[in-house]
Amino acid sequence: MASLKILIVDDSKTIRMQVRDMLPRGSYEVIEARDGVEGLHVIRQERPNLVLLDFFMPRMNGWEVVQTIQADPRLKSIPIVMMSGRREDVEKTVPELFDYFEFVGKPFGQSHLFNAIRSATAKAKDRQEVAAIPMRSPAEVEDAPAVASNGATELQQLKAEVQQLRNQNARLRTEVETLKKQMAQVVALVRQKLG
Repeated sequence: MASLKILIVDDSKTIRMQVRDMLPRGSYEVIEARDGVEGLHVIRQERPNLVLLDFFMPRMNGWEVVQTIQADPRLKSIPIVMMSGRREDVEKTVPELFDYFEFVGKPFGQSHLFNAIRSATAKAKDRQEVAAIPMRSPAEVEDAPAVASNGATELQQLKAEVQQLRNQNARLRTEVETLKKQMAQVVALVRQKLG
C-alpha cells in the first residue's frame, strides 16, 4: 500500500523536524521545503496528499502559495494546514483564506495537528463537492422551468451554507483546543507557584 505524501513547507528546520516527529512513522511519506517557492515546485512535481504550510516565509509566503494552488484545477483539491505563531496577523491579512485551509498556531501539539489535518481534509472534500455541481449555460437556464432553476440555486446556496457551518465548526473546535491548552498551562503555572 502506497503511503500518503505530506509536504511540510517552513523556513524553520526546527519546525519541519518537530512536525515530522509528530506524524506516525511509516504511515506517511514526508517531504520538506524551505520556503514557498521551493514548496510550490515540490507540490507541482510530487502532488502531495496534504500540505502543512507556514504563513510567513521569505521569497513566497503561504498566502501566495495558496493563491497559486487554488488557481490550478489539478492542485486546488489538496488539503492545506496553515501554520503560524501570529494568528491575528493571518486573520487580518486574509480572513477569507480560512475557508480554504485549516490553521494551527505555533507551538502546537500532536492532537492539535491531527485535528487540523482532519478539518483541512474535510474542507478540501467540501470544496470538491461544491465544484462538482454542474453549472448550466445561460441558454439552458432560459429553457428550463423557473422552479428547476430556483431549486438548483437553492441547492447551491444550501451547500455553501453547509460549507460555511462546517468551516465555522472546525474553527470553533480549533479555538476550544487552544483554550484547553492555555487553561492547562495556566493551571500548571498556578500549581507551580503554589507548590
